Amino acid sequence: MQIDVQTVGAAGRVRIAGEMTIYSASDLKPKLLGALADCRELEISAAEVTEMDTAGVQLLLLAKQEAARAGKTLRLAAPSPAVQDVLACYRLAADLDSPRTGRAEPASEPITTRPGA
Repeated sequence: MQIDVQTVGAAGRVRIAGEMTIYSASDLKPKLLGALADCRELEISAAEVTEMDTAGVQLLLLAKQEAARAGKTLRLAAPSPAVQDVLACYRLAADLDSPRTGRAEPASEPITTRPGA
């Protein structure tokens, strides 16, 4: 996982490359929240994220929550296919203001399994 942070005045941009998983969450969290603390508007570029799991989703939701609490703006820009798939699975693209790219949406009904089926 690689993270680059740039700030210009009140605006900041975070570029995340590699994985956003449980294995990188403890390194990513302070950097992401630190970048948010240093600016009024933050854009997270996720175009180079290769893998995301629930820990990555939790980090994005935490950043969004902290931005709202502080009256700041946070935007997820250019999510990679890996990010889009996970956000679609959890139906969170709209919550994170993620641009839609025409990727398939999950089924409208949850998938359930029966024991022994």
